Amino acid sequence: MTTELLARVTCTECPIRHRAVCAHCSGDELDVLEQLKTYKTFKAGDPILWRGDKLTYVGSLVYGVATLSKTLEDGRTQMVGLLLPSDFIGRTGRTEIDFDVVAVTDVTLCCFQIKPFEALIASTPHVAQRLVEMALDELDVAREWMLLLGRKTAREKIATFIHMLVQRQHMGGTETSNQALVLPLTQEQVANYLGLTLETVSRQLGAMKKQSILRFSDRRHFEVSDLPALQLATGDDSDGGILV
Repeated sequence: MTTELLARVTCTECPIRHRAVCAHCSGDELDVLEQLKTYKTFKAGDPILWRGDKLTYVGSLVYGVATLSKTLEDGRTQMVGLLLPSDFIGRTGRTEIDFDVVAVTDVTLCCFQIKPFEALIASTPHVAQRLVEMALDELDVAREWMLLLGRKTAREKIATFIHMLVQRQHMGGTETSNQALVLPLTQEQVANYLGLTLETVSRQLGAMKKQSILRFSDRRHFEVSDLPALQLATGDDSDGGILV
């Protein structure tokens, strides 16, 4: 998807319209955003922002997948977040980015220069409200990830990650079995993200394939054949009962 083609897509036709920062905006408010937005595109593997870069713009992913990561002084790197379409990059009121943001696939961002965007927040309550909602959603995700990394087994971690992809790639629709999905990360990247070894990730995905929970057409494209079994494998007590 090129910048020139996306420039002809209006906000009302945008594929992330009902999930992004503009989700609650009225027609007049969308007209204002239309005048402010620009698009940036990145190839798979390109850095979008490096930790410590001056933050001159904020934006939402329209297409593609990116990672958030942090590198320690001794060179160890930990992936701390996965950005999917409609996720927001950057924070108003800050002068620099706190994480490395790297495109995993080809990525298109809908961007706003930070000063005009901050002025828009002050004059457009719907944008400010949505930013608060998205920040609270991120907090919930962070708490769930603390549980995953600290308490869940390898199988539960893999199942939770796959279930998250189901929820995000079919946001706004109904979760059912036999949905076509794309694994946005390599198995090595999944291992880094979940705090597992590459061998463990490969073994657990293979086990779910043998148990007919997942069906892969190639290394990246798959379907969830048995959604209830996947949900059970996450270890989450969604109904308040006791898992046995």
